[in-house]
Amino acid sequence: MTVTAGIDAGSSAVKAVVLEKDGETFSVRSHVVARIRKRDVGRVVRETFDAACESAGVADLHYVATTGEGEETPFATGHFFGMTTHARGALYLEPRARAVLDLGALHARAMAVDPSGRVLNSKMTSQCASGSGQFLENIARYLGVSLSEVGGLSLSAGRGENVSSICAVLAETDVINMVSRGVPTAEILRGIHESMAGRLARLLQTLAVSGLVFVTGGLAADDNFAPPFAIDLHGNGDGVAVHQTGIGFGPRGPDHEPGMTQRRPAGFRQMRHHRRGEPRQHFQRLPARPAARRC
Repeated sequence: MTVTAGIDAGSSAVKAVVLEKDGETFSVRSHVVARIRKRDVGRVVRETFDAACESAGVADLHYVATTGEGEETPFATGHFFGMTTHARGALYLEPRARAVLDLGALHARAMAVDPSGRVLNSKMTSQCASGSGQFLENIARYLGVSLSEVGGLSLSAGRGENVSSICAVLAETDVINMVSRGVPTAEILRGIHESMAGRLARLLQTLAVSGLVFVTGGLAADDNFAPPFAIDLHGNGDGVAVHQTGIGFGPRGPDHEPGMTQRRPAGFRQMRHHRRGEPRQHFQRLPARPAARRC
């Protein structure tokens, strides 16, 4: 039995997953998400990792891998590209996926992938935040609703109010005007979802991919994002898949390459240690019996 951990340090939250592999069977022992909220990222990573280990009931790990902003984590075995981890995590849960849409707090990334999880092409939203999780969180805060309520309220609306999808500032101005006109909160949220879905569908269409699209990242847990996105993308509700733990795709999706003595969590395929001004270094294979990592 092999026990591994993956840590994804994102823009607004840190996610940690502990995985167990017994033969050919993988199981999630624990999955912990912690908001950063202006705290030191390294400290949040350590606390989230400790909480995941405690929840899983493990003290020793065979492998600890990071992605996102977790490159400087001192106790990690390796660090991996975020697009690779999301692609591998998506394919682990849905092998038919040929595109992945990662909806993060500050940016959204669209990726075309092949059946092995290799990223063939990618696009990212511009600096404007109208297609990001932070934008939706700001709107929810202004409307006085929690993020957990956003999806349900949006689903309850019979129609959506038209909102700008070009700029976050213009969209927020639209929302302020709607509130002053007495537009119901549910219709505003549905309009926000439809606006975001249209923009992200156009982003994905620039890759000219065909096949199933898998949605990952924090917005994957939003109950009413996928339906309008699927309609904008395909003209119907087909061809888009989500998962209830979409925010945890960065740190999960088990992978094992022939010849490796360590099973690597988090869909991590290739490792790169790279800082500005330093040469890229490829992953170094571990000894046959490395010392176990302590939680």
